[in-house]
Amino acid sequence: MRIAGATVLLTGATGGIGRALARRLARSDATLVVTGRQPETLEILAAEVGARPVVADLSDPGAVARLAEQCPDVDVLVANAALPASGDLLDYTPAQIERALTVNLTSPVLLSRLLAPRMVARRRGHLAFVGSMSGKAATPYSSLYTASKFGLRGFAHSLRVDLHGSGVGVSLVQPGFVREAGMFAATGAEVPSGVRTVSPDEVAAAVVRAVEENRGEINVAPLELRLRCAVAVQFPDFAARSQRRVGDNPAVQQVIEAQRASR
Repeated sequence: MRIAGATVLLTGATGGIGRALARRLARSDATLVVTGRQPETLEILAAEVGARPVVADLSDPGAVARLAEQCPDVDVLVANAALPASGDLLDYTPAQIERALTVNLTSPVLLSRLLAPRMVARRRGHLAFVGSMSGKAATPYSSLYTASKFGLRGFAHSLRVDLHGSGVGVSLVQPGFVREAGMFAATGAEVPSGVRTVSPDEVAAAVVRAVEENRGEINVAPLELRLRCAVAVQFPDFAARSQRRVGDNPAVQQVIEAQRASR
């Protein structure tokens, strides 16, 4: 469906990729609603792109329900909000585990459940989820994050089948390493040697393309990473052996420590 003239709800708008998405959607002439947890930061972004700000903490299911109530006429959901949830599972409290899974998986599922009925009734709408290449291949010290992205991928593809013929499309966009902005870039860690990256604008462009072309899945990553993930899907034990060496990289621990405060 065309984004121009559509009402789009973007979650996680104040993050690095979220800002790129907000600007791209605004340039596409969407009527944009942006949401995030920080009121002042959200207000500044909303003023920049001409959007309506709605403050919401997606770790609270009640706040998710209120967000849906405040946005009853949404044509397109772009579910971008996520927590990095890196590190050893044994270092997490039960409350931190629940928060990570709620933000990364439960909140997009719940928003879909609350917003999709009106889309189906109008026979017009789209649900777009920003996942990760971690939704296809496991990586060291990311069991929670990987679980949420594996779950999001399965949910998106199954829901797409369920909504076929309803007028409502479902898409999943999966970035690899993103430079300049996003969870990895915010840590200040160096990208592993030989690993190529993609830009936030490339991710944002892929989301717009996914919605307008009703694409089931777009992987925004260099060819070599897409191939490695494809191998990992078919041969997880082989992939795990190669990933053990990655876990010894000091940069991995740097990322974990930098992201600890967001748990």
